[in-house]
Amino acid sequence: MSITLEKKQSLISNFKRSDKDTGSIEVQVAILTERIRNLTIHLKSHSKDHSTTRGLLKLVGQRRRFLDYIKKKDMSRYEDLIKKLGIRR
Repeated sequence: MSITLEKKQSLISNFKRSDKDTGSIEVQVAILTERIRNLTIHLKSHSKDHSTTRGLLKLVGQRRRFLDYIKKKDMSRYEDLIKKLGIRR
C-alpha cells in the first residue's frame, strides 16, 4: 500500500521546482496522489477494510487542502499540476 523509494524519487524528480527541492507543494501533492491511487486499488478488493477507508479519506482531505492553497496562491501552477497528475478537480 505504501509507495516504493524508487517511485517516490521519480515523483520528486518529475515535480520538483529546483535542483534541491524535495518538499514543495507540488511534490507533496504528487506523493499524496500516488498513495491515494494505491489505497484505492487496495480498497477495490478489500471493501470492508474500514481503517484503510478512514486513512484514504484523511489523505484526500489533506490533498484537497494543499490544492486549495496552490489555487489561492498561483492559479497557473494549480492548473499545470492538475493536468500533470490527471486529477479531475
